[in-house]
Amino acid sequence: MLRSLYSGISGLRAHQTMLDVTGNNIANVNTTGFKGSSAQFQDTLSQLTQGASGPQAATGGTNPAQVGLGVRVAAVTTTFTQGSAQTTGKATDMMISGDGFFVTSRGGQQYFTRAGAFGLDAAGHLVGPDGGILQGWMADASGRVNTGAPTTGLVLSPTAMIPARATTGVEVAGNLPSEAAAGATLQRDIQVFDANGAARTLSLSFTRTAGGWDVAATDASGATGSGSLAFTNGKQTTPGSVSVGGITVDLGTVTGYAGSTTVAATGQNGWEAGTLEAFSVGADGSLIGSFSNGVRQAVGRVALARFTNPAGLEKAGQSSYSATANSGNAQVGQAGDSGFGSLVGGALEMSNVDLSQEFTNLIVAQRGFQANARIITTSDQVLQELVDLKR
Repeated sequence: MLRSLYSGISGLRAHQTMLDVTGNNIANVNTTGFKGSSAQFQDTLSQLTQGASGPQAATGGTNPAQVGLGVRVAAVTTTFTQGSAQTTGKATDMMISGDGFFVTSRGGQQYFTRAGAFGLDAAGHLVGPDGGILQGWMADASGRVNTGAPTTGLVLSPTAMIPARATTGVEVAGNLPSEAAAGATLQRDIQVFDANGAARTLSLSFTRTAGGWDVAATDASGATGSGSLAFTNGKQTTPGSVSVGGITVDLGTVTGYAGSTTVAATGQNGWEAGTLEAFSVGADGSLIGSFSNGVRQAVGRVALARFTNPAGLEKAGQSSYSATANSGNAQVGQAGDSGFGSLVGGALEMSNVDLSQEFTNLIVAQRGFQANARIITTSDQVLQELVDLKR
């Protein structure tokens, strides 16, 4: 049989694969986090009809004569270019800007994805549409995240609580009027908390003296403390503080200029227990929880993975990938680190499929298929001529 017949058949198969790849790209033009693929062709083995010969003293060398035997699909390569952003405003939606993959766990198997359309299940897990649990690191009670520990499923249960913290420090700032008469007093109160989160009042009394101001602190629990402040040209000669009932009142920034009475307690480091009400995603992957007691604190951090050769990943369906021998092992890190992208909350990464390019590829594949079909019909006509030689 004619070699061209089989070459045409191989061309049909190769261009059919190209049509399949292009069709799949177009079908997923609106799939979140989808990465388009492209088919790459290469020729198959060639039949040697005449070998090469080297130059001799009286004759020149000759080149080899080879007849190709068709085409084959060398690879179907995934293109990991960045897709456009779509703002959703949903707190659980996340988008990776740059390199990296979300890490999910489904059925005990680890998968990787660029699709950040996550939600909460009944147990409070952050999960993808396929039920894969988003992996990362949970924060401890103080909001610290140990990114050196193994990753675990992220949980944002509405019943999660932040424990109460006893007040250990109070900050006081502002100005004490230097023109105040000796014996004048100023009273300032601030709410503080004990270890159980119960609130009580800490009172500060400032009394003008000939050399500055005396400070008396009274805690509602019955503890008391005292100290004094001295000023030179409106600035404290020695930054002062007062200790009362295990609470240190920092007075180091208080000034003593004339004409202004603004001294006040500006903050304290304790709080009552609170429940999780909402959360937001930081650029470094931190999940910042907003609690009912007004505290904003990290409750976890999203882990990202990268690969030496992302094109070596195997598509596992449901917009996920699994590692292969040629992708290399997953390198797990956090958003913002070198080689990892940053996270954008309330947004999704759309498909990176370029419709204009895909429709052009569709035309190229169609014409290639038609041309190879013409090879087969032409070869058939030649064979028919051979058959007709004997009538």
